[in-house]
Amino acid sequence: MTTKGISRTVLLLLFVAFAANALPSYAQFSVARQWNEALLQSIREDFARPTVHARNLFHSSIAMWDAWSAYDSSTEPYLLGNQLNGMGCAFNGVPEPANVLEARNMAISFALFRLLRHRFGNSPAASAALSRYQVLMNELGYDSSITSIDYQGGDPAALGNYIASCIISYGLMDGSNEAAGYSNKFYTPLNAPLAPALTGNALLTDFNRWQPLSFDVFIDQSGNPIPLGTPDFLGPEWGEVWPFALQSSDLTINYRDGNPYWVYHDPGAPPTLDTQEISATNEAYQWNFLLVAIWSSQLDPRDGVRIDISPATNGNLNINSLPQSVEELPLVYDLLEGGDHSLGRRTNPATGQPYWAQVVPRGDYARVLAEFWADGPDSETPPGHWFTILNYVSDNPLLKRQFKGVGPELDPLEWDVKSYFVLGGAMHDAAVSAWGIKGWYDYIRPISAIRGMARLGQSSDPALPRYHVGGMPLVPGFVEQIQEGDPLIGNLGVEENDIKIKAWRGPSFIFDPETDQGGVDWVPASSWWPYQRPTFVTPPFAGYVSGHSTFSRAAAEVLTLLTGDPYFPGGMGEFHAPKNEFLVFEEGPSEDVVLQWATYRDASDQCSLSRIWGGIHPPADDIPGRFIGEQVGKEAFAFADRFFSGAATLVESDHTSTIPTPMSVHVYPNPVLHGDALHVEWPARGRVSIYDVLGRERATQDISFSTILPTHSLSTGSYFAVITPENGRPPVRKQFVVVR
Repeated sequence: MTTKGISRTVLLLLFVAFAANALPSYAQFSVARQWNEALLQSIREDFARPTVHARNLFHSSIAMWDAWSAYDSSTEPYLLGNQLNGMGCAFNGVPEPANVLEARNMAISFALFRLLRHRFGNSPAASAALSRYQVLMNELGYDSSITSIDYQGGDPAALGNYIASCIISYGLMDGSNEAAGYSNKFYTPLNAPLAPALTGNALLTDFNRWQPLSFDVFIDQSGNPIPLGTPDFLGPEWGEVWPFALQSSDLTINYRDGNPYWVYHDPGAPPTLDTQEISATNEAYQWNFLLVAIWSSQLDPRDGVRIDISPATNGNLNINSLPQSVEELPLVYDLLEGGDHSLGRRTNPATGQPYWAQVVPRGDYARVLAEFWADGPDSETPPGHWFTILNYVSDNPLLKRQFKGVGPELDPLEWDVKSYFVLGGAMHDAAVSAWGIKGWYDYIRPISAIRGMARLGQSSDPALPRYHVGGMPLVPGFVEQIQEGDPLIGNLGVEENDIKIKAWRGPSFIFDPETDQGGVDWVPASSWWPYQRPTFVTPPFAGYVSGHSTFSRAAAEVLTLLTGDPYFPGGMGEFHAPKNEFLVFEEGPSEDVVLQWATYRDASDQCSLSRIWGGIHPPADDIPGRFIGEQVGKEAFAFADRFFSGAATLVESDHTSTIPTPMSVHVYPNPVLHGDALHVEWPARGRVSIYDVLGRERATQDISFSTILPTHSLSTGSYFAVITPENGRPPVRKQFVVVR
């Protein structure tokens, strides 16, 4: 690791990160916090999979909440004692312990120890992760060799083990395809891969669909080499994963090539490009990717442009004024100067003092923004990043740990368990919603669109050479045609009238990241590069909608509702990026830069802008993600609050209906004696499949209202009957047990 890499890791640790050898320094925190830090470090070391880790954070928060709630009859556990999506976790209560806090600490620790060992046992850093968990158990004084799940005798360790076993079983049936390594079941890309190291994009056939990227070496955002030269689309079918608070009324099931794509909060299609004739949406499509290209000209601190990045002028974008259509996007974003048209705030409401200006080079601000919010390397993916921000907020001495900002102050354990449960549920639902949309709309990324349009020509003037309705718009000073005498023309002159872009020159101009900058200059559009490493370039999944925008707005809503205040404690959140120490793949920033946010929404909006400067998303990906994130965050908070108040049993049918179950299913006898017939009754036609707890299919056959399945080939244990109707409605799962 380079010196700057070490420095950046230290900076992130100061922003409440975690390392195995730092375990004792977290002893002053709650047990829930200590396990959350262990999880976050494991995520940093694992493959960069936002969907998978949103789920890991959520399931870990379930374990904490259920272990805490088991000792409080006025609240309701999430999985213990409930039937969720046909999956049950029986619970008969526990005897009242002599010391409730000690019992909760032990139950939480055993639950997390078992669950995290299961989830990260195949991580590229598995040995470090497993060692970290064992060290933490030792530090806490627990005997990790206890494996009993017989909690009814009052042993908190057994309760923790039992909770973990329930969550593990639940996860193996939740639609994530965990048993098969979260692999895709049916999605295939339409476009042939683009090799970013080569010029042009001749293999792009559909300008509206995602294009894989091909590498000699691909290194994900966590710094892990991936053996496949062309990474698969991550999570295109993730909309099928069982959600937390998403409702059936939010769900649309679409079909492509006979396969279902589940979409929650469907925002409608993004702008498309017709390369054959002028289309009503061509202008919006071209404007969106043009903006990404122009903003890449703003990544050089030597251009002399300095801006105030303090809350005095940055932030306070009114969500009620956000565009409702792609045609309104220019009202928010500044095409030529960068950033948005936010109003800023004159006064810090916590101090009554003005927010003081912080004027820095725009090129430093944009680069720091792009890297800080990118969540890699040495970071924890977007959902984990918002957990570090939550921990940062919780550590602020100005914060009063009052739920919703009212009532008595909670002890650290109760605050952490409840806040993790809400944020975990919101991050999980944000992933289910955003990736369901990504899989269905399968939308193109900027590197593919910009290079593809430039290959067609220019779309601004039919009188100029190389006119094409699907080409790149020309903007003097930013996007132009290469003319005779231009340094970009080679010896044969074949580049004349090709498109060039004023942009970040890319990683090929960086020989030593410690001292070199890519800089900004005219580059052939055929070689345009986002502000990313050469071994990564763009995340391996479709762009629309932005996961960062969805995660961030959902988290901002949760933190606002959780604390009862839209502002960070003291009216300011900060992150320091020291001069020439923070950026990883090139030198910088050229001056100290302090990212500042007055409110959680300001931080969320800044995260959204970072993805445009980073060359990852156009505005069309961003705004729908913000709207969806707002809904997801509010829905998750309201639903979690019902568990805190003990009212969740009143809405259990609502929760199970988040995966629609349209007709009653009867699976009997249950338990069934080994060798006897299992009866399945279902008032429709479809198909029934039997899965074991590891997610392996053991039997399958068509069903027409009722059927009988033999059990002689099944060993004793728990199984799931999964009934898939032929009319496209979601499948129904029923658990049953085979006994001798």
